[in-house]
Amino acid sequence: MEIVSIQTPYIKLDALLKFSALAGTGGEAKQIIQDGLVGVNGETCLQRGKKIYPGDVVSFCGEEISVKQIDFDENQ
Repeated sequence: MEIVSIQTPYIKLDALLKFSALAGTGGEAKQIIQDGLVGVNGETCLQRGKKIYPGDVVSFCGEEISVKQIDFDENQ
């Protein structure tokens, strides 16, 4: 399982697929989501703009991605 760290409260599903390199473009991400090939927490998701929060697990083609939030420390 791949872990993707975000600094924001959530990431949209299509952006997560692009960020994790499971989709090459936004159009490709949109298509695979509309085709029902993506799961969120074990359920098929057809919403490309679905908000994915830390702790959610996204699956596509045998790959799983877990989202984790990290704190950004401006002093570092």
